[in-house]
Amino acid sequence: MSLLFIFDMDDVLYDYDWGVRMAGLTELTGHDLDELRRRWWNDSGEWAAEAGHYATADDYLAAVREALGFDVDEDEWVRIRGGAMTPFPGSLDAVRRASELGQVTLLTNNGPLVSKHLPTLAPELVELFGDHLFTSSDYGARKPDPLVFERVLESYGVAASDAFFADDLRVNVDAAASIGITAHLFREPAALLAAIEEFARASTRSR
Repeated sequence: MSLLFIFDMDDVLYDYDWGVRMAGLTELTGHDLDELRRRWWNDSGEWAAEAGHYATADDYLAAVREALGFDVDEDEWVRIRGGAMTPFPGSLDAVRRASELGQVTLLTNNGPLVSKHLPTLAPELVELFGDHLFTSSDYGARKPDPLVFERVLESYGVAASDAFFADDLRVNVDAAASIGITAHLFREPAALLAAIEEFARASTRSR
C-alpha cells in the first residue's frame, strides 16, 4: 500500500497573512475587520463554507455578496486572497521529497471558491500535487473534525497507519492523530522534512 502524505496549505506551505487579506477586503468593501467578522468570518459564514455548506464556487460567491452587501468581483477576490500568500521554499522541497515516497495531497480549510482557484492562488503546488489539490469543502467537513480525515483516507483507499499529516495548528494535528494518522505540528521546513523521512523509514520497518 502506498503511503499518503497530507499537507495543510496556509502557514505550512505558504506564509499566509490573514491581516493583509482582511485589509484588502476592507479597502474593497468599506467594512472594517470587526464588520467583516460579523458579516462573514464566523461559524455561519466562512467556517460553514469550509465545511461544505455551499456546493459550488458560484453559490459561495453569491453568499459572500449577500452577507457583505457588496458586489464582490471574483477576480478581485482571488487577487486579494493570493496577495496574502508567500511560498515557503523549504516546505515545498519537503513536499517534493514526500512525492518521491508516496502520494501527496492537499487538505486546506477553505471553501469552494478557493478550491476552484487553487492553481492560480498556489501555482507552485500544481507541479507537486497535480490534480490532488483539495479544500475541506471538497470533503464536506473541516478540520479539526475527524470526519474530514476519515473521508480523505476513504477517498485514497489508505489506512490511517499509512498516512502522514502536517498542519500548523495543534487542534488539527491532534484530530488527525486521534484516528491513527501520524501527525506533525509544523514549525519550520527542516523539521517537516525530518518528520517525513522518519515516517517513511518507520513505515518500511513495520512492513
